[in-house]
Amino acid sequence: MKKTITDTDRKLAEFCAKTCPGCKKARKNQKGFFFWFVKFTEGGVCPACKAYAKVYGRKAHEPII
Repeated sequence: MKKTITDTDRKLAEFCAKTCPGCKKARKNQKGFFFWFVKFTEGGVCPACKAYAKVYGRKAHEPII
């Protein structure tokens, strides 16, 4: 069963990818407080991180290749 990606998911994922300071820093540095915080809270707390994972197929803390 495929998950449907809505416009809201796309907007939240774009916010996570381009605007969110915590997620951007976690993806860039791969260490430190922001990496730890995003890694352990992304799935249960932040709707933008959930949308990022749904749209891009990777967790918000994982580096962009």
